[in-house]
Amino acid sequence: MLEVNGLVTSYGLIKALRNVSLQAEKGKLTCILGPNGAGKSTLLFTIAGILKSDMGSIKFLNKELSKIKTSEIVKEGLVLVPENRLVFPHLSVSENLLAGAYSRFGKKNEVEEDLESMYKRFPILKERYLQEAGTLSGGEQQMLAVARALMARPKLLLMDEPSVGLAPKIVNTIFEIIKTLSDEGISIVLVEQNAVKASAIADHIYLLDQGEITFSGTPDQIEDNDIIKRAYLGDISES
Repeated sequence: MLEVNGLVTSYGLIKALRNVSLQAEKGKLTCILGPNGAGKSTLLFTIAGILKSDMGSIKFLNKELSKIKTSEIVKEGLVLVPENRLVFPHLSVSENLLAGAYSRFGKKNEVEEDLESMYKRFPILKERYLQEAGTLSGGEQQMLAVARALMARPKLLLMDEPSVGLAPKIVNTIFEIIKTLSDEGISIVLVEQNAVKASAIADHIYLLDQGEITFSGTPDQIEDNDIIKRAYLGDISES
């Protein structure tokens, strides 16, 4: 579905991404791991059109995305769940969900059906539907951020550090949600620092370090490579 080739993205004179190439297949969970400052969020922001690349190609379903607006990228079916949730704090839960469907306002019946679907998938959001999003707990805000993205009916979901800042019990819940979405056939590109959790559910893993891809393979291939495992992930066999 997604093919990135030779991507270079800079902040001023600093190259945050250096000739990055990767692919994400339909119906698969592709995970991007790496240390802080590796360029993981920059990569997702560039794919989503929030940042513009200096060089390279981003093709989604064979359409070049690198020169079009983020709003158009969302309409194409590629949607980002940003790090730290970034819900609209002074809007209600229901208003946040409807904001996720802004590109589909001409399909009122479909949007209403999807809204009810989100309430069934995330019952806590139905309980809180009139509550301001900024007053939700961190885990509830993360569920809302995921549900808001799903309201756009994405063909590919980009998820940036969904477990960051959450208690261990809530992290387990969030990864269960991601696994369920993947099992349902939703294509996902997941950026994570929790290598243990991510490796347990990923179909394919890329390691990103200092803006460069240093490894591409399956979780089993990482497990078999002691140097890579220790350098980047520690012992991913531990839970």
